[in-house]
Amino acid sequence: MSSSPDATPTAHSGEPHPGEPHASGLAQRLNWLRAGVLGANDGIVSVAAVVVGVAGATPERAPVLTAGLAALVGGAISMALGEYVSVSSQSDSEKALIAKEKHELATMPDEEFDELVGLYRGQGLSEGTARQVATELTHHDALGAHLSAELNIDPDDVVSPWHAAWASLLAFLCGGVLPMLAVLFVPEPWKIAGTFVVVLAALGTAGSIAAWIGGSSRTRSVTRVVVGGALALGVTFGLGSLLGTTGVV
Repeated sequence: MSSSPDATPTAHSGEPHPGEPHASGLAQRLNWLRAGVLGANDGIVSVAAVVVGVAGATPERAPVLTAGLAALVGGAISMALGEYVSVSSQSDSEKALIAKEKHELATMPDEEFDELVGLYRGQGLSEGTARQVATELTHHDALGAHLSAELNIDPDDVVSPWHAAWASLLAFLCGGVLPMLAVLFVPEPWKIAGTFVVVLAALGTAGSIAAWIGGSSRTRSVTRVVVGGALALGVTFGLGSLLGTTGVV
């Protein structure tokens, strides 16, 4: 039985499929999510490596606390600064390209229109269709059409270095606090083992979130960060224990 001609198929409703990233501001959200996950991962590993290494050399709390706080604060500032500088360079480049495209549209609109038609033809459209699409999009938003087709840039979604810096700073602090609390407050017989468990569990969580954000395999992501974290902890603890045993520190 044929469907009614008045029925509107779901596939043609114009609505995005569930789970697909069509919303505006996607670059901003991915920017601070990425910075946050990386900051948490680095905070967990770097601070844990420091406190476990010092704990392997001495059972006293004061050196562990001092070294841990230095690693926590210094690492958080370093991560935030690195994110700010990196994302600022990306943001400056995008803004420069937007300004250049505005200038070209103002000074040579005909050449820019022909370029847009050529880009659509390169994507497989016929000459007539490409010209019609270019005409309609130019009337709607000429700058947006050119930035999207030529540079894949959304002028309303330029990444913010401040968002990335703050996300990285706060995530590093949150991640770095976990190994410090574990190594300071877990009772002595289980101090190192307990710290290893807390750190690897936290890394597994961070790896799972990173995989969710990127749409990749959670198993592969979690395995990668957990194995790397375990290696870092093992090396630094072994080095600290060696220095403590030999009396170097």
